[in-house]
Amino acid sequence: MAVAQRLERLRQQLAEKGLNAILLTQPENCRYISGFTGSSGPAATLLVSQDSAVLATDFIHFEQAKQEAPDFDVIAVNTSSQRLTQLLSGNGKLAKVGFEANVLSVAEFRRLSEEADKARAELAPTEDIVDCLRAVKDEDEISCILRAAFIADAAIAFIASEIHSGMTEKEVAWEIEKYIRENGSEPIPFDIIVASGPNAALPHAKPTDRPISNGEPIILDVGARWKGYCSDLSRTLCLGPGGERFRAIYDVVLQAQLSALDGIAPGMTGAQADGISREVIDQAGYKDAFGHGLGHGVGLAVHERPRVSTASADVIRENMVFTVEPAIYITGWGGVRIEDTVLVRNGRAQPLTKATKKANPVEAS
Repeated sequence: MAVAQRLERLRQQLAEKGLNAILLTQPENCRYISGFTGSSGPAATLLVSQDSAVLATDFIHFEQAKQEAPDFDVIAVNTSSQRLTQLLSGNGKLAKVGFEANVLSVAEFRRLSEEADKARAELAPTEDIVDCLRAVKDEDEISCILRAAFIADAAIAFIASEIHSGMTEKEVAWEIEKYIRENGSEPIPFDIIVASGPNAALPHAKPTDRPISNGEPIILDVGARWKGYCSDLSRTLCLGPGGERFRAIYDVVLQAQLSALDGIAPGMTGAQADGISREVIDQAGYKDAFGHGLGHGVGLAVHERPRVSTASADVIRENMVFTVEPAIYITGWGGVRIEDTVLVRNGRAQPLTKATKKANPVEAS
């Protein structure tokens, strides 16, 4: 989707909400609306009204912004604290200006309020206007996510052929990250998780120096990035036979995921989608062992709209991309998580990640 189309959709939202303009500082939102890739951190501030689109940045990013955001008037400022003043003062009378209430710090809001008073503009807090636009992906975005998914799939296949007992979690994580970067990924969207044995009971465990042993669960959570867009994929491996407990828990989690993939459809809420997997896990006797949501949107950020959790009112729509990741975590033993990045297309959730879901893809060594 061209930037001009995204600007048009944003302006429609402004009109519906009675806003004359909106200030954007969240990096992914700025990139989505303007095309400016920036760098880590808030490299740009956008002011979009019905008849103008202005991007303020610093000297370091000025030429880059002019090249990447030709639909915007690009201005250079010396410090980030000057951006809002110049944007507001240089755009005439803006009676009601929206701002991203869930992005600004208290200090930034105070400064913005002072600048709005000088410009005689009324500030209006908004939440998730651009985030909701981003939730439905266009074909170019889907293509990028699919490429990122392909790289993540390949990384799982690679490490399944390399991992062996005695390797530490950190060693496995590094081999995965190195493979992902050497095979075309931009900087990875999140720190890779390799959690073995009891560590696999921690949903966001950090890789440690713990040696991996045969017969225990090993959660791998990996992602790649292509042209800014992310993938997110989890698999649980076991070196050799995992025993009855591992096989039983693995089968429950796999059935929970397959049920969700089969049952998710446009029109249901994130909470209803979450409930499909949760019912399977609850009925198997692990109600208290699945403590996070079923999934989250994936795009320019690895966690974005829609939310797929017990309290989510987000409505699933065609061309949304999100994860489906049921899990069971048992303190002192470990855990099992199976996660795919999926696309809602033609009325169903279609996995974009396709790595094997065999419980034992590798032999003990």
